[in-house]
Amino acid sequence: MNSPTDHKLCPYHFEPIGWVHSPYKEKFAIPRQPGLVTAAQSHIRLRSDCNREEILRGLSGFSHLWLVFVFHEALRADWKPMVRPPRLGGNQKVGVFASRSPFRPNPIGLSVVTLEDIKQVNGQWQVHIGGGDLLDQTPILDIKPYIPYADSHPDARGDYAQEAPVTLDKIEFSALASEQITHLEQKYPRLHTLITQVLSQQPEPAYHNTNACAHTAARVYGMALYDLNVRWVRQQEGLVVTEVTPLG
Repeated sequence: MNSPTDHKLCPYHFEPIGWVHSPYKEKFAIPRQPGLVTAAQSHIRLRSDCNREEILRGLSGFSHLWLVFVFHEALRADWKPMVRPPRLGGNQKVGVFASRSPFRPNPIGLSVVTLEDIKQVNGQWQVHIGGGDLLDQTPILDIKPYIPYADSHPDARGDYAQEAPVTLDKIEFSALASEQITHLEQKYPRLHTLITQVLSQQPEPAYHNTNACAHTAARVYGMALYDLNVRWVRQQEGLVVTEVTPLG
């Protein structure tokens, strides 16, 4: 069978079936894979013509879902055939199809998440998920049930990403940050756990994560979670969260 030539390929057009509402308001500090930050609670708001009970009927019988989505903040005309995966320290290149980089010929992502709940709020059906790695307002193209016997392959080979990334154990909170979180958890349950899990993934650029650099100890980082600004400093033995304040 002959392959179609480029000039005969027809473009495909898809409309999102919904959008994600997640605690991640910016790309920085989003976990690099789903399931690494279990405290991250998000939900999918379905578009108007999909906002109906029957489209979700039977989904609650599954514990996990596949989400097909668009890297909507990685849309650009150019892409490169080789990228530098963070798991390789940002120093080695692999082909883009051997990575999960958002900068691809088609900026489409795939994540497996836990299904926490399905409910209707003020006439709007919502699919609540856990462990997501999705930026707030990410467009969802499709939802599919995770089928354990077909989708789980314990003997699969993962090359440079065979094992889960090493996490940082020592994360401390200043007295100020602890007090702020205590009050904020009335609105954002499990906020302390969420911050701890996100920071344990060491979201700083790979070339910053070295104790050999004396200036690293004084470097201050910040990330947006929900409508909060979380600030921390890296020390040789770990991280210290210094404050958690409203954005703006």
